[in-house]
Amino acid sequence: MEGGDCPSRSCCPTLHLEREIFGYKTQGCRKAMCIAGYILSCGVLRLVFYWKPAWDVWANCTPCSLQEADVTLLRTTDEFQIYSWKKVTWISVSALNKFRSDYPIIADENAIINKAIMKPELKVSDFKTCLFWNDIIRKTFSLSSRSLEDSHTCSDIHAKFGSGLRCEEQEIRRLICGPNAIDIQVVPIWKLLIKEVLNPFYVFQLFSVCLWFAEDYKEYAIAIIIMSLLSIALTVYDLRKQSMKLHRLVESHNSVKVTVCRKDKGFQELESHHLVPGDVLALTGGKALMPCDAILISGGCIVNEGMLTGESIPVTKTHLPQAHDSRPWRTCCAEDYKRHVLFCGTEVIQTKADGNGPARAVVLRTGFNTAKGDLVRSILYPKPMNFKLYRDALRFLISLIVLATIGMIYAVCVFALNGEEAGEVVKKALDVITIAVPPALPAALTTGIIYTQGRLKKKGIFCISPQRINVCGQLNLICFDKTGTLTEDGMDLWGVIASEGNSFQKVYSFTSGRSLPWGPMCGAMASCHSLIVLDGKIQGDPLDLKMFEATNWEIEDSSEDHVKNGEFTHPVVIKPGPKASNVPVEGIAILHQFPFSSALQRMSVIAQEIGGEQQVFMKGAPETVTKFCRPETVPPGFASELQLYAARGFRVIGLAHKILRAGRQAAGLPREEVESDLTFLGLLIMENRLKAESKPVLEELSAARIRSVMVTGDNIQTAVTVARNAGMISQTSQVILVEANELSGSPSASITWKLLEESKPNGYRNLVSAKWTYIHVGGRFSSEVGRSSYHFAMSGKSYQVITQHFSYLLPKLLVNGTVFARMSPGQKSSLVEEFQKLDYFVGMCGDGANDCGALKVAHAGISLSEQEASVASPFTSRTPSIECVPELIRQGRAALVTSFCVFKYMALYSTIQYLGVLLLYWQLNSFGNYQFLFQDLAITTVIGITMSLNGAYPKLVPYRPPGQLISPPLLLSVVLNILFSLCMQVFGFVIVQKQPWYAQHNIYSACLGGNKSHVENSSSAATIGFTGTEHADAREGVDNGYKSYENTTVWLLSTINCLMVALVFSKGKPFRQPVYMNYIFVLMLAVQLGICVFFVFADIDGLYSQMDLVCTPTFWRISMVIMLLVTFAVSFVVEETVIENRALWMLLKKCFRYQSKSLYKRLQRMLEQDSAWPPLNETIFSECRVMPVEDHRVAYRNPAFESNEDML
Repeated sequence: MEGGDCPSRSCCPTLHLEREIFGYKTQGCRKAMCIAGYILSCGVLRLVFYWKPAWDVWANCTPCSLQEADVTLLRTTDEFQIYSWKKVTWISVSALNKFRSDYPIIADENAIINKAIMKPELKVSDFKTCLFWNDIIRKTFSLSSRSLEDSHTCSDIHAKFGSGLRCEEQEIRRLICGPNAIDIQVVPIWKLLIKEVLNPFYVFQLFSVCLWFAEDYKEYAIAIIIMSLLSIALTVYDLRKQSMKLHRLVESHNSVKVTVCRKDKGFQELESHHLVPGDVLALTGGKALMPCDAILISGGCIVNEGMLTGESIPVTKTHLPQAHDSRPWRTCCAEDYKRHVLFCGTEVIQTKADGNGPARAVVLRTGFNTAKGDLVRSILYPKPMNFKLYRDALRFLISLIVLATIGMIYAVCVFALNGEEAGEVVKKALDVITIAVPPALPAALTTGIIYTQGRLKKKGIFCISPQRINVCGQLNLICFDKTGTLTEDGMDLWGVIASEGNSFQKVYSFTSGRSLPWGPMCGAMASCHSLIVLDGKIQGDPLDLKMFEATNWEIEDSSEDHVKNGEFTHPVVIKPGPKASNVPVEGIAILHQFPFSSALQRMSVIAQEIGGEQQVFMKGAPETVTKFCRPETVPPGFASELQLYAARGFRVIGLAHKILRAGRQAAGLPREEVESDLTFLGLLIMENRLKAESKPVLEELSAARIRSVMVTGDNIQTAVTVARNAGMISQTSQVILVEANELSGSPSASITWKLLEESKPNGYRNLVSAKWTYIHVGGRFSSEVGRSSYHFAMSGKSYQVITQHFSYLLPKLLVNGTVFARMSPGQKSSLVEEFQKLDYFVGMCGDGANDCGALKVAHAGISLSEQEASVASPFTSRTPSIECVPELIRQGRAALVTSFCVFKYMALYSTIQYLGVLLLYWQLNSFGNYQFLFQDLAITTVIGITMSLNGAYPKLVPYRPPGQLISPPLLLSVVLNILFSLCMQVFGFVIVQKQPWYAQHNIYSACLGGNKSHVENSSSAATIGFTGTEHADAREGVDNGYKSYENTTVWLLSTINCLMVALVFSKGKPFRQPVYMNYIFVLMLAVQLGICVFFVFADIDGLYSQMDLVCTPTFWRISMVIMLLVTFAVSFVVEETVIENRALWMLLKKCFRYQSKSLYKRLQRMLEQDSAWPPLNETIFSECRVMPVEDHRVAYRNPAFESNEDML
């Protein structure tokens, strides 16, 4: 029924989702027929269309091309295939025709404005804050970026937009791109209420309540109404609270006053929602929030990007260079383009003018396409979870509906054949639906999640996505950031190793509190940083702070900008402090700065000694810094020295410098010229201590067969050492370094496997302790150790090359990959998604710094930061410790098992009641209203509320609970217990009719009248002071037709049976606390059982009359108790010895050769049989050429990642 033409495929990168767009045209006659259908069906058809939007479009419209469409149907291309539809609206752009083609607004032929000119009306469709517009050239709908065209070069941006837009150009861009607003309205309560009420579960409850009122079953109907209203109220309150929180998050964005430069009117002040891509902002004054994404084109800025990264430290931004390069500006700047971009939502804390006036920036993106808009969109439309439990729950409900349908047919046949009135037949048939499908199921499941949220909150873990709690019970792989997550936030300066005369000198230790002697090394440490003085306090990167504090120098920050000879002079001046060593210079002025970039792994500054010459200082990753140094200045033992300290877990920083020729203006020098022919100065050794709790937590996860993976931006040797010290890699395991590189001048690439071998340092000089190891590359693989376990380690660069050129190898590498170093934020997100493709349930734990993307895409993202950036993370820990990870997994497992318990109980409760009612239907009988009420309200509702109170078991076992309802043990448990209940009820139903005192039409024959022997056995008969006839006549007035021996027998058996299955299904160890620890549940169960036993033996006339029970002999009551005890014993023994017998199920799986279908398990089995894996000391090219280095091939197994946690 999709559109006639081939659908348009459009991708919204910020939603990480591709969707197909189909065109439809509304037909008047079809719409009229649908309206008639709405009326005739009393709104049911409209409700169905609300649940199924695709059906709505197919019924009201006809397929057509996208150019003719007035309605678009969108379908996601993922496994969910979610449909939605949007009306196509028109924007009048006829005013564009008056513009000349030489205007910069239409200079790019692919620009949205240029395409809009070709047609006086532009069709657009807005979906989840992404604007799709009709591309009349390609005849498709494309995503409108609401941003400056990507094709512009650096020089284009300066030349075409540097002086601002004309008023007319801005108006048209606003018409096409929309206002610069992240508009999140607080959803009215009535809308939330209607949306919640129209949930299929609540619609079914409404149907049930109407039916019960029609049958005068008011008490339970009122109870369900109250429970549903409470559930709806809690949900609406939670949604309203989130809506208000999100509104407050973006409220300030839409009302910022900005100064804009107009090409024809100069500077103007206006509100930020009027901004459009291409506008020029003048950045003046003090602190201010950025209302859009903008490219800095002049001057400099210092911003706080805590909203994006989670780290509230100043970040220096520099202006976009006027490079004469034909490539687009982003390509020209490569991955380092972000240092020129001011992102929406970040705080500008300081601006620096240049010779041309105040700092200026060109608006790049507006509205939801900004960095903050992307964050808000990810909160509004989170990635849907592909969790089998929810799909199985739907199948479970469908199976109950099928069961109800069979029961309805049976009821209609029985009552119709016995001549019942049509109205009564319909009521009895519809009753079966409300019995077979329990209306209290949603409330019972919600209760369990609410309890778990409360327990997590007590542990300092907050959740904004409750549906992910159950998913946490399935996590089997956790990705950890290193710095701030596994290790301490701050770093201590351990020492400096200077390089002189092409060799390393002795380690200069700072532990004694001595000051570093003056020299280029001291000058580099004092000036090569991005520190600023803000509110009288030095602020910046913690590493820079530690480095600068070790010099005992001070920063003098002028409050005014200085311009000399038309060149911007940086106001930051560094001078020796009182504790500094004797320094022959008065101070150092920082003239120009190239800020640190994680992509470039370096930073550099141009500084000048006061009264002296200009110098360049660089610091960064040692292997990066040496690339810019003259080879003769790098000591021959550089690699081994670096590996030596990195292997001990130190953070190693390289330093270099050179003297600039006199007369050069610092701001005008290209970075390539500045960062060349440097002299290597030495290494800065920073100590980043492992957190005390990291190793115990990782050992606990390892014991539970949950993989731990490190994803960090640090050096690979440092990361491997930290992984070993933390227990992520055992001391007996070997690490294989995977290096991949693109070949220069060739489209192919190479990949090499090298062994990281550990050795003792053998008394290496100046080391505090000799009880540590260092790593060198290229050793031989020990086959004995190799058979035990191995781990892959790779850098972000290698990961990128592998994904592009060796994608077929990536799954094999990920199965055993443990350390991923030098990873960019985008690579972290990509890695998490690749793990998910292997059927891992992935958790991501980070401190918010560069982890936000990965936290959002993981099944369970756990942020250790409460910064704004982590607001999109499903879980946030108040305590910055990874101890929250096993706690979350424990609670997730308990919640998941609780969900299964509730499902099983609800299935049994509804089936037990269903079977009892169908048995009584055979005699044109049923349960009375108070009998239903007692089972539904006093038994099931109380059990549903208290069964979920079990806490999580304190120990993580090395296997996970089942992740799906459709599993053999669970299905067998439900089926067997249904059979036990059926056998007991049928047995009681049949045997009671065989008793000598039984009379179908005399409900008092058992205790009064002609059967004297039984009268004597009845305690009630001894207390009645009138004859049997008088008694019968007296009670006929209150007999409503439900009273019978069969009714009494079946109801008592089924009611107590509900209590029995509740006890049997309330699982304890190994995922939840034992049932006896759930004191409220046990107490309630005991009270309920006492009441039921009281019903069996009470013989209180008024009580029996109210409950539609009849008197039976004591012998029969004892017989019912025996039947219940036998059923309970059989059910309990089967559940404990068969259903919960993990060893038995594992044996059955082995006998039937069942193997896990998870992709990562299949890969593990395949790699076990591959004697050529891993290909050690080989280089493989993307064109399939192989260069063997050594041949020591053995078949390797890896028990480190072999798990016996196969789910049953």
